[in-house]
Amino acid sequence: MKKRGRPCRARFWVAAGAVLLTGCNVGPRYHLPAAPVPAAYKELTPADYAVTDGWKVAEPRDDAVRGKWWEMFDDPELNALEEQVAVSNQNLAAAAASFFSARALVKEARAQYFPTLTTSPSVTRSRQSENLTGSSASAGGGTGTGTNTSTGTGSGSGGGLLFTEYSLPFDATWQPDLFGRIRNTVRSQAYGAQASAADLENVLLTMQSELAVDYFSLRTQDALQALLTSTVGAYRESLKLTQALYETGIDSEEAVAQAETQLETTEAQATGVGISRAQFEHAIAVLIGEPASEFSIPVATLKAKPPAIPFGIPSQLLERRPDIAASERLMAQANAQIGIAKAAYYPTVTLSAAAGFASSMAGTWFTWPSLFWSVGAAAAETIFDAGLRHATVQQFEGAYDQTVANYRQAVLTGFQQVEDNLAALRILSQEIQQQDAAISSGERNLTIATDRYKLGIDPYLNVITAQTLLLSAKETGVNLRSQQITSSVQLIEALGGGWDRSQLPSGGDLVASLP
Repeated sequence: MKKRGRPCRARFWVAAGAVLLTGCNVGPRYHLPAAPVPAAYKELTPADYAVTDGWKVAEPRDDAVRGKWWEMFDDPELNALEEQVAVSNQNLAAAAASFFSARALVKEARAQYFPTLTTSPSVTRSRQSENLTGSSASAGGGTGTGTNTSTGTGSGSGGGLLFTEYSLPFDATWQPDLFGRIRNTVRSQAYGAQASAADLENVLLTMQSELAVDYFSLRTQDALQALLTSTVGAYRESLKLTQALYETGIDSEEAVAQAETQLETTEAQATGVGISRAQFEHAIAVLIGEPASEFSIPVATLKAKPPAIPFGIPSQLLERRPDIAASERLMAQANAQIGIAKAAYYPTVTLSAAAGFASSMAGTWFTWPSLFWSVGAAAAETIFDAGLRHATVQQFEGAYDQTVANYRQAVLTGFQQVEDNLAALRILSQEIQQQDAAISSGERNLTIATDRYKLGIDPYLNVITAQTLLLSAKETGVNLRSQQITSSVQLIEALGGGWDRSQLPSGGDLVASLP
């Protein structure tokens, strides 16, 4: 029986140590709340795409946008601009700094797992007051307290005692994580850092999408400028024709005035296009981190066409949108904070130890007789707080419920944005076909009106009406194609832009060496 005693005691102390080190977690377990996820996208039915202008959905084997999504538009200048966003955009730099700060908070929280070791070496020269009772007759000098206790002897003028104290103390304290307070703090900070990483990706996606939209809007202004310039040329020829007919007595001065008004109005309209183009150019400069005064983009026509965008299935949207991932991580963080609040109901245990060397003489400072040490343990527990801890738990439970609602709202918003842009692409595809037909009719109408005017059958007002209708139809066509390409960009953004939840940093990544 005696031989069994030591192994049993050893196992007991090992088990007790394991309990002390690991403790228990009094916080609630985290479970991902259910979110409303449709079985299929409403706007993706075969009947919707029976007639289109060339835009189509991706083949079934393409289930997600991949990598540099802007390359699908096959525009080298856009590609070059997009590469600069990740390097020079200041909103992105601010989001990156926020993420690095969140990573540092994770490391700060993890430091609580380990003991704190401090030291405060000192050398003190002191004189004791002569007026202290018995000081002049005392053979011993001053006394210290705590870890710095030392004695010294000596004499000073007038009976005052002079002595020197040499001290090298080391103090260690540690709070074992018995009830999960530290673990939940680490988890809370890790979840917060992951949310910050998702926010960083969302800012990047937003900036990239905004750049693409601004770029295509600028190209739309170039297309409108080209249209108006060519129209001004055509109106100038019409004015020459009207003036010739007036000089020959066939037409009136009124017709000449009408032709001049039409020309000058269109010239002013062509000039005004420059305002919007300049503003889009300046916006692009800001997005790539360059001064607007030093940045310019050459004029070119809008050549890009909407690509076939892979959309996947609705349930995949939860894994691909960084804003939804950020909302989910904030929900997990709020859940961990409930555990931190509940741990306040339980006692806090602190283990402490102190050791060092103290002496009144430098020669004996680091000798064995100068060694001192102490060990101890303390527990602290709040006995009465008038409901403070209960209210704190309720506060964090309410905060958690708020993040659940925010998460579900983010999911609903995500599906809304996908459906919005799918509907826009489907409807715009049909509308562009109809508008192209209207442009063809307008061109035929202008040809007929011009011929009848030359023959003297109709007045010049009919030509002006036909010209105005045709210009309006062509402007509408340009704007519809701009809306279509913009909706393509926004659909890619709504689908997550090629991002995936697996790209979130893991716990190990968060505690790695900061850059």
